Amino acid sequence: MNGADRDAQEPGDRPHSGVTRKSVLRAAALALPAPFLVAGAAQAMGAVAGAPASTPPLTPYCDDGDDPTPPQMEGPYFKPNSPRRASLVEAGTVGTRLTVVGHVFGLDCRPVPNVLLDFWQADANGGYDNTGYRMRGHQFTDASGAYRLSTIVPGLYPGRTRHIHVKAQAPNRPVLTTQLYFPGEPRNNTDSLYDPRLLMTVRTVSGGREATFDFVLNVTSGPTPTPTPTPTSTAPGGTWAPGTVYPAGARVTYGGVGYRCLQAHTAQPGWEPPNTPALWARD
Repeated sequence: MNGADRDAQEPGDRPHSGVTRKSVLRAAALALPAPFLVAGAAQAMGAVAGAPASTPPLTPYCDDGDDPTPPQMEGPYFKPNSPRRASLVEAGTVGTRLTVVGHVFGLDCRPVPNVLLDFWQADANGGYDNTGYRMRGHQFTDASGAYRLSTIVPGLYPGRTRHIHVKAQAPNRPVLTTQLYFPGEPRNNTDSLYDPRLLMTVRTVSGGREATFDFVLNVTSGPTPTPTPTPTSTAPGGTWAPGTVYPAGARVTYGGVGYRCLQAHTAQPGWEPPNTPALWARD
């Protein structure tokens, strides 16, 4: 099985102060409707030439002029016209369940809506479906630039470490072709394409894995819209309230459960503690 039954390993905790690009809330909403932007395969981009001598930070602060997500080669298994879907898991799909969430940002650190994200990967045995569209699908980021992918941990095949392919395209802009990687994989050290800047943050949860990754595209998204006022009432049965500025270490209750704040942030609807493990840890 080419090692496909070995799960991606969980990385160690990496403490941070302040809100970092990859610790921003990963919203769980599906993408908004938008016209399909890519017709046919884009030209393959050059591979990043090996990993640097030292691993760069996984969660650099997002500031003006932040570096875009590095491109990587398309590889031989891309197929255009994948179905639009946020879940690649079908009836009978075998493998460790994996949920990948994140946002797409521009160089100005503002989220970019309606970005086309086209994912494809190997199945649990390390094989690609070259006749159909298993383990293939595209979606669009929602109004807050968020995406959510339900899939499985891809299997291994000769010459490569565990990875997920993706194409990302903001409306009417060039396509970014790249790959996402798993931390703690022994083959990361021998795969010539592996780039630690493309590591997802992965943790083990009940029933599988959860991963986060934020893309930064070489675009600017324009002025920040005026935010919609948020309600100030407390959550039912708890002290958590949208609109509140929570420092790291603050404690709240929500739905009868206590939570501790991991990252300083201003609470918003949809960022409730049970939905945001990047922001809140259960006591």
